[in-house]
Amino acid sequence: CEYGLDTLGRVAAAPLSTLQRLVGARTGRELHERAQGVDRGRVVPNGVSRSLAADRPFGRDELDPDRHRRALLSAAGELGARLRAVDKVCRTLTLTVRYADRSGTTRSRTLKEPTAHSAALTRAAYDMYEALGLQRARVRSLTLRAEGLTPAEQASHQLTFDPVDEKVRRIEEVADRARAKFGPRAVMPGSLAA
Repeated sequence: CEYGLDTLGRVAAAPLSTLQRLVGARTGRELHERAQGVDRGRVVPNGVSRSLAADRPFGRDELDPDRHRRALLSAAGELGARLRAVDKVCRTLTLTVRYADRSGTTRSRTLKEPTAHSAALTRAAYDMYEALGLQRARVRSLTLRAEGLTPAEQASHQLTFDPVDEKVRRIEEVADRARAKFGPRAVMPGSLAA
């Protein structure tokens, strides 16, 4: 702005040498090309994104923490199902809370191990939500984002001797098959059925 380059049109009209002198050779060239509409980035058709998100907007600004938790449960379940459908696991989970005044809070948590397990994603989402300490907050929307996606076959998994954990994972696989055949609402937690 100090040099009168306060709009994209003015940046596009500026000589390349001026931009390079102001911000450096490489950055100036990239800025000039982008302002001209040139992007040399590679386009991968049908490429898998690096993150997946599930947004839960409320019809009105929501004060009830139980409704917040149900929205997080629903979003984590959706993310888990989507991750398993593309054979990916996530390393990081990010929670974004939007408030009535249009401000927001974002928190991220790196998971103990990469996962697509809905229960693990739900626990992490609940932990981040509880850490915010929202009391009587008027929440407009909640968004969960799974980031750091990697192929599931390349992820390490801590083996346990807990038969409950293995049983829950098998139930999750069966539920995914039922949802694929009968629709996304065929199998869901009881608290979301209301």
